[in-house]
Amino acid sequence: MGHNSTTVVWYRLDLRIDDHRPLVYAAKRGRVVPVYVWDTCSGSESGGAPSESLAIGGASRWWLHQSLQALSESLEGLGSALILRAGDPLEVLRELCEEVGADQVVIHESTDPISQALEDSLDDQLDKSNIELVRFPADLLWSVGSVMSGSAKPYQVFTPFWNRASSLDVDEPVDSPSMLSPPACGLGEVSLNSLGLIDTVDWASGFRSRWTPGEANAAEIFRQFLTEGIDEYHLTRNQLNEPGWSAMSAPIHFGEISVRRMWHAIKNMPGSDQNEGAAGYLRQLGWHDFAIHIMNHFPHTIHEPFRDQFNRFPWVMNEEHWSRWKSGLTGYPVVDAAMRNLWTEGWMPNRARMIVASFLCKHLLISWKDGADWFWDTLVDADLAKNMFGWQWTAGCGADAAPYFRIFNPITQGKKFDPDGAYVRRWVPELALLPGSMIHTPWEVDEEELRGLGVTLGVHYPRPIVDHAHARATALEAFAKMK
Repeated sequence: MGHNSTTVVWYRLDLRIDDHRPLVYAAKRGRVVPVYVWDTCSGSESGGAPSESLAIGGASRWWLHQSLQALSESLEGLGSALILRAGDPLEVLRELCEEVGADQVVIHESTDPISQALEDSLDDQLDKSNIELVRFPADLLWSVGSVMSGSAKPYQVFTPFWNRASSLDVDEPVDSPSMLSPPACGLGEVSLNSLGLIDTVDWASGFRSRWTPGEANAAEIFRQFLTEGIDEYHLTRNQLNEPGWSAMSAPIHFGEISVRRMWHAIKNMPGSDQNEGAAGYLRQLGWHDFAIHIMNHFPHTIHEPFRDQFNRFPWVMNEEHWSRWKSGLTGYPVVDAAMRNLWTEGWMPNRARMIVASFLCKHLLISWKDGADWFWDTLVDADLAKNMFGWQWTAGCGADAAPYFRIFNPITQGKKFDPDGAYVRRWVPELALLPGSMIHTPWEVDEEELRGLGVTLGVHYPRPIVDHAHARATALEAFAKMK
């Protein structure tokens, strides 16, 4: 291996220059050709749901567009350029290698089995042209298969997984190269706009005011969280009325920040060993790995429930209930606030995700698969492993799942996690004049008093589409029948 070799760096969900081992490796070999391929063969442009393909949804496409723009600028700062192409990645990469005289393609391994199969196909294809595919470990704290039980089996419950994993070392991150040898001039490529990533999104104004995708902003948000938020994280992360979360899920999903970098930054904080907030956040990074490990050890969970008896569950599809849930018009204020938050910003806090998922699956008896498909299209951080894991966890059919009979009460959840009603007031402005004591149960307020606060139920805000007690009893009956 000389210093005059040309290496193609294939970017996917690792859109950064920091702690990017393939990029560092390629820089040491010689000329670097960074490329992102918009896959037009697996349905990437079709907006299909995860149950059909790995085609990404509209909200994620918006984020991807901005993130690719930011990565391009980062690479230009190193004297290089990001090549954009569209087509079948197997064909595009082989042709690009021939074009630039590359003898290696280098990647971070994918975290999902569908993309891993594509990598295996690419390996075979390149091998026929005497081009080597060099793989670096996936963007994880601990590689899949490295955290196993004493009987060498994968953990199915988080706590023992965490106890084992957190005793293991996490690789130190590597710094970005200071300079890259640029790809040859005049390489054919497509423009970012021509990929059509943002044309399909008609609701992105809320995204633009909420998010600034890209590696530099991800690092800054994380730095702010470490200095201003992490100490209280264990106390505030579930609160909806005052943001206690880091909002790092999309940067982590798109690889704009390295989870190894995050892990070591927290571990290196003064007093981190005694910091409950830091411990709580490290544990959440552990959940990120756990979801990916589960998907790889049990790949059927991409499409089907982890617990196969839930294939017999009597899910129903009530179109009116489905439409009301998506639109934030269920009559349960905290549910509606969360769903409108999702539509406007392409995101909602984790506690809100659990509340709306439980409501869909257990109050409305609509399948977790339908909910997962909706999240897949509307979340800027839609991640295959975490989306499927989270929905199955809430529905009671996943690994380490909440028992099916644990049915979140949207009234008590609202009162507990949005006690003053600030979250509801922000996203359900028609209830803005209601005090915290009334805002989660407007149907219990005297009609005349409610009118004085500007609300007539059924006119300005809907009555609940289901009664909580009745819905709970119906769900438990359905669960008993399945068993």
